[in-house]
Amino acid sequence: MKVHRLKPALALAAAALALGSAPAVAATQTADHTLPSDSRFYVEPNSDAAKQALTDVKAGDLRGALTMAQLASWPEATWFTSGTPDQVAQQVSALMRGARAQRAVPVLVAYDIPLRDCGQYSSGGASSDAAYRQWIAAFAHAIGQARAAVVLEPDALANLPQDCGPTTDPTGALTAARMADLRYAVSVLEAQPRTAVYLDAGNSQWHAVGDIAQRLIDADVADTQGFSLNVSNYQPTDQSDHYGTWVSKCIWFATQGPSWAIGHASWCASQYYSPAAPNDGLPGDSVSSTDPSTWHWTDDWFTQNTAAAPTAQLTHFVVDTSRNGLGAWTPPAGTSYPDSQTWCNPPGRGMGARPTANTGVPLADAYLYIKTIGQSDGSCTRGTAGPGDPVYGGTVDPAAGVWWPTQAMTLAGNAVPALRFNFDLG
Repeated sequence: MKVHRLKPALALAAAALALGSAPAVAATQTADHTLPSDSRFYVEPNSDAAKQALTDVKAGDLRGALTMAQLASWPEATWFTSGTPDQVAQQVSALMRGARAQRAVPVLVAYDIPLRDCGQYSSGGASSDAAYRQWIAAFAHAIGQARAAVVLEPDALANLPQDCGPTTDPTGALTAARMADLRYAVSVLEAQPRTAVYLDAGNSQWHAVGDIAQRLIDADVADTQGFSLNVSNYQPTDQSDHYGTWVSKCIWFATQGPSWAIGHASWCASQYYSPAAPNDGLPGDSVSSTDPSTWHWTDDWFTQNTAAAPTAQLTHFVVDTSRNGLGAWTPPAGTSYPDSQTWCNPPGRGMGARPTANTGVPLADAYLYIKTIGQSDGSCTRGTAGPGDPVYGGTVDPAAGVWWPTQAMTLAGNAVPALRFNFDLG
């Protein structure tokens, strides 16, 4: 377990002020923010897949009903994306009651940061920083003393206001406020004695290792259990593990490493470049983010510069494996789109490794189904005039977060390993 800098009493006081009442957490409660390797995760009995199974039975589609029933037996995260502080507190409390009944650990996604998704497919979020802080304080307070895992604000660090475009945050004020909001969220969530908090860090094909490591440092990742990877994305699990381990070592390098490295996360090698490689232009002599066979050059840099890192000082992570069983999508030869949007409802994908807190990877706390399997990524147009998606013959994809039965069946049918019933339901 990581050593936390945060003073729990201060965070509890902040939550109490935001809520106007004293929190229910006992001051003497011993904190344990880890996820035990034998954790069982909460299964929502009224999930989209469970509802679809009933719909399919009524329609006489027994094969579809069986597949959806199998999908519904596996634990998925519950997303909280809107509402007043009172509303989100009621929703979180209801989830916690359900999890207690199953003697299971719920996975919660807090997704209400202002200027969410740069106003794109998943736009929304709280109306102001003050409104967000009240919302997240209520969210945290409702978790209480039970064990829970929280994935904190997918893409909020990887897609800062400064990344939204040259006119979105010209002074940097919005980005500074985003970081302050995330630090506040970390403080009130970590004040709950058995909540494991994971700041989202994008995916292995997005930010360079040093870039996302510095953003995590600035958002107080040292006060959390770690970070999350691949949320709502499709990158293979082994590549996410590899990238996550580099990010963890880079955080150590820039915060606890040799004196000359402190404050210099940007010096870390990455999935895009390593100074350990010859970089002479010959095949295989430089790092390519899309060719993991070249990642050994980045491994070499970390061996040279972080070999002294004690395992206990390395930051942990979780990986979303909900849709990465067949890896990322590459448009077939002969097709061309102005923007292929490989992250947006790619065709022919499949579910990945089943949820577990026993990953066998030292720094990977869990593989989780964070994205709700079968919910759309948005009405993708691949850079065309739209409104249809050329990948699906011009059909308009459902809006982001809307259940898409066809997509659910595809992901379940292509699952790796093959989908079966989860019999570990308590």
